[in-house]
Amino acid sequence: MTIATRVIPCLDVAAGRVVKGVNFLNLRDAGDPVELAARYAQQGADELTFLDVTATVDDRSTTYDVVSRTAEQVFIPLTVGGGVRSAEDVARLLGVGADKVGINSGAIARPDVIGEIADRFGAQVVVLSLDVKRSDRMPSGFVVTTHGGKRETDLDALVWCREAVERGAGELLVNSMDADGTLAGFDLELTRLVREIAQVPVIASGGAGKLEHFAPAVEAGADAVLAASVFHDGTFTIGQVKQALAEAGHTVRLTDTAVEGTA
Repeated sequence: MTIATRVIPCLDVAAGRVVKGVNFLNLRDAGDPVELAARYAQQGADELTFLDVTATVDDRSTTYDVVSRTAEQVFIPLTVGGGVRSAEDVARLLGVGADKVGINSGAIARPDVIGEIADRFGAQVVVLSLDVKRSDRMPSGFVVTTHGGKRETDLDALVWCREAVERGAGELLVNSMDADGTLAGFDLELTRLVREIAQVPVIASGGAGKLEHFAPAVEAGADAVLAASVFHDGTFTIGQVKQALAEAGHTVRLTDTAVEGTA
Protein backbone atom coordinates (compact mmCIF):
# COMPACT_ATOMS: atom_id res chain seq x y z
CA MET A 1 0.00 0.00 0.00
CA THR A 2 1.34 3.40 -0.98
CA ILE A 3 1.83 5.80 1.91
CA ALA A 4 0.31 9.22 1.30
CA THR A 5 2.58 12.24 1.15
CA ARG A 6 1.85 14.52 4.08
CA VAL A 7 1.35 18.27 3.72
CA ILE A 8 2.29 20.10 6.91
CA PRO A 9 1.76 23.80 7.67
CA CYS A 10 4.35 25.23 10.05
CA LEU A 11 3.49 27.75 12.74
CA ASP A 12 6.66 29.60 13.75
CA VAL A 13 5.69 31.31 16.99
CA ALA A 14 7.32 34.13 18.94
CA ALA A 15 5.70 35.86 21.91
CA GLY A 16 2.46 33.98 21.27
CA ARG A 17 2.09 35.09 17.63
CA VAL A 18 2.88 33.35 14.36
CA VAL A 19 5.81 35.06 12.64
CA LYS A 20 7.58 34.68 9.32
CA GLY A 21 10.72 36.14 7.80
CA VAL A 22 13.38 35.42 5.19
CA ASN A 23 16.30 33.23 6.30
CA PHE A 24 14.92 33.67 9.84
CA LEU A 25 15.48 37.45 9.72
CA ASN A 26 13.09 40.45 9.71
CA LEU A 27 10.26 38.49 11.32
CA ARG A 28 6.76 39.81 10.68
CA ASP A 29 3.46 39.02 12.35
CA ALA A 30 1.45 36.39 10.48
CA GLY A 31 -1.50 35.88 12.83
CA ASP A 32 -2.86 34.04 15.83
CA PRO A 33 -1.58 30.44 16.11
CA VAL A 34 -4.86 29.00 17.36
CA GLU A 35 -6.89 30.59 14.56
CA LEU A 36 -4.38 29.51 11.90
CA ALA A 37 -4.21 25.96 13.27
CA ALA A 38 -7.99 25.63 13.09
CA ARG A 39 -8.04 26.99 9.54
CA TYR A 40 -5.37 24.56 8.35
CA ALA A 41 -7.06 21.61 9.99
CA GLN A 42 -10.24 22.55 8.11
CA GLN A 43 -8.29 22.79 4.86
CA GLY A 44 -7.09 19.21 5.25
CA ALA A 45 -3.62 19.50 6.78
CA ASP A 46 -2.20 16.07 7.61
CA GLU A 47 -0.27 17.42 10.58
CA LEU A 48 0.73 20.72 12.14
CA THR A 49 4.21 21.74 13.25
CA PHE A 50 4.45 24.36 15.96
CA LEU A 51 7.93 25.84 16.51
CA ASP A 52 8.66 28.37 19.23
CA VAL A 53 11.45 30.00 17.23
CA THR A 54 12.86 32.17 20.02
CA ALA A 55 12.68 29.69 22.91
CA THR A 56 16.33 28.62 22.61
CA VAL A 57 17.59 32.12 21.86
CA ASP A 58 15.73 33.45 24.90
CA ASP A 59 16.77 30.40 26.98
CA ARG A 60 13.21 29.57 28.05
CA SER A 61 10.65 26.83 27.62
CA THR A 62 8.06 26.58 24.87
CA THR A 63 4.86 28.57 25.43
CA TYR A 64 2.78 25.75 26.88
CA ASP A 65 -0.50 27.64 27.06
CA VAL A 66 -0.43 28.40 23.34
CA VAL A 67 0.31 24.74 22.61
CA SER A 68 -2.59 23.68 24.81
CA ARG A 69 -5.05 26.07 23.19
CA THR A 70 -3.89 24.98 19.73
CA ALA A 71 -4.26 21.30 20.58
CA GLU A 72 -7.81 21.91 21.80
CA GLN A 73 -8.78 23.22 18.35
CA VAL A 74 -7.25 20.57 16.09
CA PHE A 75 -7.55 16.81 15.90
CA ILE A 76 -4.60 16.00 13.66
CA PRO A 77 -1.05 15.20 14.82
CA LEU A 78 0.73 18.19 16.34
CA THR A 79 4.51 18.40 16.50
CA VAL A 80 5.89 20.97 18.92
CA GLY A 81 9.48 22.20 19.15
CA GLY A 82 11.51 24.99 20.64
CA GLY A 83 13.54 24.99 23.85
CA VAL A 84 13.22 21.21 24.39
CA ARG A 85 16.17 19.97 26.45
CA SER A 86 15.00 16.92 28.39
CA ALA A 87 12.57 14.03 28.57
CA GLU A 88 10.70 16.02 31.21
CA ASP A 89 10.15 18.83 28.69
CA VAL A 90 8.72 16.23 26.33
CA ALA A 91 6.45 14.81 29.02
CA ARG A 92 5.03 18.25 29.68
CA LEU A 93 4.44 18.96 25.98
CA LEU A 94 2.71 15.62 25.49
CA GLY A 95 0.62 16.45 28.52
CA VAL A 96 -0.70 19.66 26.97
CA GLY A 97 -1.58 18.06 23.64
CA ALA A 98 1.52 17.52 21.51
CA ASP A 99 1.74 14.20 19.63
CA LYS A 100 5.39 14.52 18.63
CA VAL A 101 8.19 16.76 19.84
CA GLY A 102 10.84 18.48 17.75
CA ILE A 103 14.29 18.83 19.25
CA ASN A 104 17.14 20.81 17.71
CA SER A 105 19.66 22.75 19.80
CA GLY A 106 18.96 20.63 22.88
CA ALA A 107 20.03 17.47 21.04
CA ILE A 108 23.18 19.11 19.71
CA ALA A 109 24.14 20.24 23.20
CA ARG A 110 23.47 16.79 24.69
CA PRO A 111 22.94 14.04 22.09
CA ASP A 112 22.05 11.46 24.75
CA VAL A 113 18.71 13.20 25.20
CA ILE A 114 17.49 11.71 21.90
CA GLY A 115 17.80 8.18 23.25
CA GLU A 116 16.34 9.18 26.62
CA ILE A 117 13.22 10.52 24.94
CA ALA A 118 12.92 7.58 22.54
CA ASP A 119 13.34 5.03 25.33
CA ARG A 120 10.67 6.70 27.45
CA PHE A 121 8.08 7.66 24.85
CA GLY A 122 9.00 5.77 21.65
CA ALA A 123 10.99 6.81 18.60
CA GLN A 124 7.80 7.97 16.86
CA VAL A 125 7.64 10.90 19.30
CA VAL A 126 11.15 12.19 18.47
CA VAL A 127 11.45 14.55 15.50
CA LEU A 128 15.00 15.77 14.99
CA SER A 129 14.71 19.29 13.61
CA LEU A 130 17.72 20.59 11.71
CA ASP A 131 18.38 24.11 10.46
CA VAL A 132 20.93 23.50 7.71
CA LYS A 133 23.12 25.84 5.67
CA ARG A 134 25.42 25.19 2.77
CA SER A 135 29.06 25.19 3.84
CA ASP A 136 32.36 24.40 2.15
CA ARG A 137 33.71 23.42 5.59
CA MET A 138 31.72 20.19 5.61
CA PRO A 139 32.30 17.04 3.52
CA SER A 140 28.61 16.91 2.57
CA GLY A 141 28.52 20.63 1.78
CA PHE A 142 25.97 21.28 4.54
CA VAL A 143 26.44 22.41 8.15
CA VAL A 144 23.99 22.28 11.07
CA THR A 145 23.15 25.60 12.73
CA THR A 146 21.53 26.49 16.05
CA HIS A 147 19.73 29.42 17.69
CA GLY A 148 17.45 30.06 14.74
CA GLY A 149 20.27 29.70 12.25
CA LYS A 150 22.42 32.32 13.95
CA ARG A 151 25.24 29.99 15.02
CA GLU A 152 27.07 27.44 12.90
CA THR A 153 28.15 24.22 14.59
CA ASP A 154 30.96 21.85 13.67
CA LEU A 155 28.43 19.19 12.70
CA ASP A 156 28.14 17.94 9.15
CA ALA A 157 24.40 17.76 8.45
CA LEU A 158 24.47 14.22 7.05
CA VAL A 159 26.68 12.88 9.82
CA TRP A 160 24.32 14.38 12.40
CA CYS A 161 21.25 12.95 10.67
CA ARG A 162 22.76 9.48 10.71
CA GLU A 163 23.81 9.73 14.35
CA ALA A 164 20.43 11.06 15.46
CA VAL A 165 18.58 8.20 13.79
CA GLU A 166 20.95 5.68 15.38
CA ARG A 167 20.22 7.28 18.76
CA GLY A 168 16.47 6.94 18.29
CA ALA A 169 15.07 9.85 16.26
CA GLY A 170 11.96 8.66 14.44
CA GLU A 171 11.73 11.47 11.90
CA LEU A 172 13.93 14.19 10.39
CA LEU A 173 12.63 17.70 9.77
CA VAL A 174 15.25 19.22 7.48
CA ASN A 175 14.96 22.98 7.04
CA SER A 176 17.17 24.74 4.51
CA MET A 177 18.21 28.06 6.02
CA ASP A 178 19.38 29.21 2.59
CA ALA A 179 15.95 28.61 1.07
CA ASP A 180 13.80 29.51 4.10
CA GLY A 181 11.31 32.25 3.30
CA THR A 182 12.74 32.89 -0.17
CA LEU A 183 9.78 31.26 -2.00
CA ALA A 184 12.32 29.99 -4.56
CA GLY A 185 11.75 26.28 -3.99
CA PHE A 186 13.01 23.52 -1.71
CA ASP A 187 16.69 22.59 -1.59
CA LEU A 188 16.37 19.39 -3.60
CA GLU A 189 20.01 18.42 -3.27
CA LEU A 190 19.78 18.56 0.52
CA THR A 191 16.58 16.52 0.53
CA ARG A 192 18.08 13.91 -1.78
CA LEU A 193 21.26 13.53 0.30
CA VAL A 194 19.33 13.11 3.55
CA ARG A 195 16.99 10.57 1.94
CA GLU A 196 19.97 8.49 0.83
CA ILE A 197 21.27 8.02 4.38
CA ALA A 198 18.05 8.03 6.45
CA GLN A 199 15.80 5.06 7.17
CA VAL A 200 13.14 7.22 8.81
CA PRO A 201 10.63 9.69 7.32
CA VAL A 202 12.09 12.95 6.00
CA ILE A 203 10.21 16.26 6.05
CA ALA A 204 11.42 18.85 3.51
CA SER A 205 11.20 22.43 4.75
CA GLY A 206 12.23 25.84 3.48
CA GLY A 207 11.61 27.63 0.21
CA ALA A 208 8.13 26.66 -0.99
CA GLY A 209 6.67 29.47 -3.07
CA LYS A 210 4.74 27.89 -5.94
CA LEU A 211 2.51 24.86 -6.32
CA GLU A 212 5.04 23.30 -8.65
CA HIS A 213 7.71 23.35 -5.94
CA PHE A 214 6.16 20.55 -3.88
CA ALA A 215 6.26 17.55 -6.24
CA PRO A 216 10.03 17.81 -6.91
CA ALA A 217 10.67 17.69 -3.15
CA VAL A 218 8.72 14.43 -2.93
CA GLU A 219 10.57 13.08 -5.96
CA ALA A 220 13.85 13.99 -4.22
CA GLY A 221 12.84 11.74 -1.34
CA ALA A 222 10.66 13.73 1.05
CA ASP A 223 7.90 11.82 2.83
CA ALA A 224 6.27 15.11 3.80
CA VAL A 225 6.46 18.73 2.68
CA LEU A 226 6.29 21.61 5.11
CA ALA A 227 5.54 25.26 4.35
CA ALA A 228 4.58 28.40 6.21
CA SER A 229 4.29 31.78 4.51
CA VAL A 230 2.47 30.52 1.41
CA PHE A 231 -0.28 29.25 3.69
CA HIS A 232 -0.24 32.18 6.12
CA ASP A 233 -0.46 34.68 3.25
CA GLY A 234 -3.18 32.74 1.44
CA THR A 235 -1.03 32.25 -1.66
CA PHE A 236 -2.71 28.87 -1.95
CA THR A 237 -4.48 26.36 0.27
CA ILE A 238 -3.42 22.97 1.52
CA GLY A 239 -6.02 21.44 -0.78
CA GLN A 240 -4.41 23.09 -3.79
CA VAL A 241 -1.02 21.69 -2.80
CA LYS A 242 -2.50 18.21 -2.49
CA GLN A 243 -4.20 18.54 -5.86
CA ALA A 244 -0.89 19.57 -7.44
CA LEU A 245 0.83 16.58 -5.86
CA ALA A 246 -1.88 14.21 -7.06
CA GLU A 247 -1.65 15.59 -10.59
CA ALA A 248 2.11 14.99 -10.47
CA GLY A 249 1.51 11.35 -9.64
CA HIS A 250 1.84 11.31 -5.85
CA THR A 251 -0.59 9.80 -3.37
CA VAL A 252 -2.20 12.29 -0.99
CA ARG A 253 -4.95 12.08 1.59
CA LEU A 254 -8.10 14.09 0.97
CA THR A 255 -10.47 14.09 3.96
CA ASP A 256 -10.71 10.40 4.91
CA THR A 257 -9.43 8.84 1.71
CA ALA A 258 -6.04 8.47 0.07
CA VAL A 259 -6.06 9.66 -3.53
CA GLU A 260 -3.58 8.10 -5.93
CA GLY A 261 -1.68 10.41 -8.23
CA THR A 262 -2.97 10.73 -11.74
CA ALA A 263 0.25 11.33 -13.63
